[in-house]
Amino acid sequence: MSAVTIYHNPRCSTSRNALALLRERGIEPQVVEYLKTPPSRDELQRIAAATGEPLRALLRTKQPEYLEQGLDDPQLSDDQLLDAMLTTPVLINRPIVVSAKGARLGRPLERVLEVL
Repeated sequence: MSAVTIYHNPRCSTSRNALALLRERGIEPQVVEYLKTPPSRDELQRIAAATGEPLRALLRTKQPEYLEQGLDDPQLSDDQLLDAMLTTPVLINRPIVVSAKGARLGRPLERVLEVL
């Protein structure tokens, strides 16, 4: 199997469950604790493109910072959203699993199976 990467927050139960799901299937992914090592702008753009969804789908809308930074404004550009995600990585939704087949946000958890 090709390399698999999980953008992971060990404090998040969904993220822990996604990591366990990968390991149950015999996959030892590269684990990126994105709060400690945030992805670059280019990486975030590539991940979003690989999901096939708009960048906005990778935003964690339940974080207080989401509203505090006015990210609920539908007129914001992808560049503005990227800036917010880069300066406040907790806004990046998780877990995100990336493989040669694409990328999926693991919400619901079963979506990660689509790229394995």
